[in-house]
This record gives sequence, C-alpha cells and structure tokens, in this order.
Amino acid sequence: MAPSPHPPAPALPASAQPPPAGPDTPVEYRIEDLAHRSGATVRTIRAYQDKGLLPKPERRGRANVYGDAHLARLRQIADLLERGYTLASIKELLQAWDEGRGLGGVLGLVAEVDGPWTSEESGHISRRELAELFGGGQEGPAVAASAVNEAAVDEAVALGVLEPLPGGEEGFRVPSPRELAVAAELHKAGVPLPAITGQLRELRGQVEHIAARFLDFTEEHVFVRYAGVRLCEEDASEAAALVRRLRPLAQQTMEAELARAMQKLAARNLRAHLRSAAASAGVSAVASAAEGEGGAGTVMAADEPTPHSSAPSPQGSSPQGSPLLGAPRGGAVSLRTEAVSLPAQAVALPAETVSLPAEAVAAVRELVGEARVPEFIAAAAEREVRARRMDAIAAEAQ
Repeated sequence: MAPSPHPPAPALPASAQPPPAGPDTPVEYRIEDLAHRSGATVRTIRAYQDKGLLPKPERRGRANVYGDAHLARLRQIADLLERGYTLASIKELLQAWDEGRGLGGVLGLVAEVDGPWTSEESGHISRRELAELFGGGQEGPAVAASAVNEAAVDEAVALGVLEPLPGGEEGFRVPSPRELAVAAELHKAGVPLPAITGQLRELRGQVEHIAARFLDFTEEHVFVRYAGVRLCEEDASEAAALVRRLRPLAQQTMEAELARAMQKLAARNLRAHLRSAAASAGVSAVASAAEGEGGAGTVMAADEPTPHSSAPSPQGSSPQGSPLLGAPRGGAVSLRTEAVSLPAQAVALPAETVSLPAEAVAAVRELVGEARVPEFIAAAAEREVRARRMDAIAAEAQ
C-alpha cells in the first residue's frame, strides 16, 4: 500500500502551538520560532533553503518571515528522512508534489531505488571486539584494545566499512558484517590491513564501473520509455515494479561471472606455478648433467631408492623397445638421449642417474600426466640447454 502523501504531523505541546489567528490572518514566524516549532535547527533550515528543499522566506522590512507552509514542509522533510530517503530524493519528491503529481507512485519508485539492495542486515562492533579481530587480542583486553591499528580504522571509516555511532557512543555500526568478516579472514591469513583496505578501494572503483554499465544497459533497453517525460502515478508505479524485478539480476549475473572467472584464472595460475616450479627443478638437475657430461640418463626423485633395472640401450630405448621408460609412481624417469638436443661438441656418455626432488616429479606428473613425465622433463632440459647456448653465442658476438 502506498504511503499517504500527507503524513500526519506529530502532536505538539500546547506551548508550541501557533498563536490563534483569524481566517484571513496568516501566521508568521521568525526563523528561531520556526526552528522551535519544527524541531530543526536554524542552521538546518538555512541549509534546506540553500539546497532548494525549503522555499525562501518573505521579507517584512528588514526581517525574514516564515509561514505555515514552511512549517509543513519541514515536517514533510523530517518524515521522509525517518523513512530512510536521502535529501536528493526528498527534493525530487517535493518537486513532484509541488507540480501537482501524487506522491504514492513516486514514493514507491524512490523506495525501490533508495532502499537496500541486499538482504544482509547491518551489525555493531565494539572497539574491543575490533581489536580481537584485527589486533591480536591474545594478551588480554587492555592490550587488545590498544593494539587496534588506528590508521586502518580511519581508512575503514572513510570507506564506509565502519560507521561511528552517533552521540560519541563507543563502537561502530557495520553496514556489511560479511565484508568485515572477509577482511578478518584475510588478515588472519597474513594480509596486512593497509593492503586489505587498498584492495577494497581499488575493487570498489571497478565494481562501481560495472554497476554504471548495468544501469546504462537497463536505461537504454528497459527504462528508455520513461526518459524525458513527466512520470504520472501509473508510470511511477510501473517503473517501481520493474526496478523490483530487475534489481536482483545484476547481483546474480556478477556472482555467476565472478565464479567462472575465479575458477578459470585460479586454474591457469596454478598450472603456471606448477609448470614453473617443475621446469625450474627439472632443468637445474637435468641440464646441469647434460652440460657437464653431454649425456642423458634416469631422473630420480631425491628421496627414493634407485630402481634396479636393465640399463637403457645406447639409443635410450627400453628393453621392450619403447622410446621412453615409464615413470614409476615414485618419480623416477628414464630419458632417451635424442630427447635432449645437446651442443655440437658434446659427446654422448653412458646413461646415469640424476636425482630430483620428489615434489618436482609429482608436480610434473600432476601437470602433464603419468605418460608424459619423461617427455616434459626432457623438453625442459632441452629448452634450458638451448637458452644457455644462445646466451653464450650472444655473449661471443658482443
């Protein structure tokens, strides 16, 4: 049900009632009287005038005088502020009222736009609880309270993660407890508080850019029919219903796309890390043997015993004639000699065993699969040897 366009005015004490006047006698107030009767301060009344929320007073000689219309407007503003509307929204509503349009549909539209876009409820946290989350808090309440990073708290307040309680009350309002919990988990994992707030500041700018794109998209394709026209009661109600239907879609789309992107990039980063770690460990052992001895051999996990098996043939074939010996689960692999392209002056020597960390062999196996472990390590060694050869050629040319 749409709110009444004329909210009932609160009852005033007898002393605050306007003086009796005849039907043709307008009531006039000085600004101090208007402030007393409306409950607003003189400074607030003047600020409302500057923002266009309150009509200018009339002049009576050298004095400014206000009337009942000003008092009613101040009560309207106070009522809308209590409902959670911003001053900018209130200005639009009052303009609609002044133009003779009903406030029911407009109030519904503003409620949908200005209302919370999440079902999460805000919370409160004391400074001591904040210290226990981010300042350690293991040494006792006194030490914990002094361990709060004041610079980080100020930054969190500036970002709106924390809001000081009114009246100087101890503690903070937390608009999004989930966001604060994320920060606490990151800090517990070792991320410094300045890094967390810096990341949030950067992320917020990117998210606001995405939100602006969503709004532009819906304005172009959905709300274009309301652009440049004065909303009637029916149009405002229809637009409010559209906002209510479309509002969850942006969050649902972002959740799905973020999950997809995180999975894709996390898997890519993991593969790159494993590839780098395996190549670094494999190349350092295999290429060193290749450069120093000019031969190829069996790559073993460092913490595993050498298998007692028949030596490979001079061509590196297994006794069964396969080009490569299978890689045992422990990490030992046998490389064929031709798998590594050695410098021209190198002379092939009998095969020998080279030890690798078991983790490196396991990482290679995880990355490329059991069957391709020898091929991968051979290719890594070949790439390293070639790179060093190219460096040597470049150095000689200089």
